[in-house]
Amino acid sequence: MENQSDTILATLRQIIRSIDLQSKILTRKYGLTGPQLLVLKELYKDYNLTLGQVAENVSLSQATVTSIMDRLEKMEFVVRVRNSKDKRKVNIKLAEKATLILGTNPGLLQEEFSEKFGKLDEWEKNYLISALQRIALMMKAEKIKPHTVLSDELPDTSEKEVNNFM
Repeated sequence: MENQSDTILATLRQIIRSIDLQSKILTRKYGLTGPQLLVLKELYKDYNLTLGQVAENVSLSQATVTSIMDRLEKMEFVVRVRNSKDKRKVNIKLAEKATLILGTNPGLLQEEFSEKFGKLDEWEKNYLISALQRIALMMKAEKIKPHTVLSDELPDTSEKEVNNFM
């Protein structure tokens, strides 16, 4: 019979794998990562946003969104356009290529999760949050700087962070 702690660790690995597979499916099907698709969807909602507004709306740093935008521009999904009223501001316009993909309404793992999580009773939500926070503490994860699954790059794990974790 499997140890309960092994069951938890196996379940965590399943969650990590699910996130990884969803990302690979998006990349294979659309040539986009999850964070890139998230940014494109935000621009699709309101085509007159600045990089700063996009970053705020998707809860990512402006530096991360700028990096994502650079990649999207290279792949010809977006075009940067100087704001006609304020030359210091740069607006982002979706290219036809992006509009065609977004018209198919590709899903993001976090959207499906958020929808299902939102349907839970408050006590269930609080229980899940509490349980995950407890697991994070047991795995010494509270010492790790949070890294969003929405980030477009792998976290930089410094030698100092590895030593602190040990």
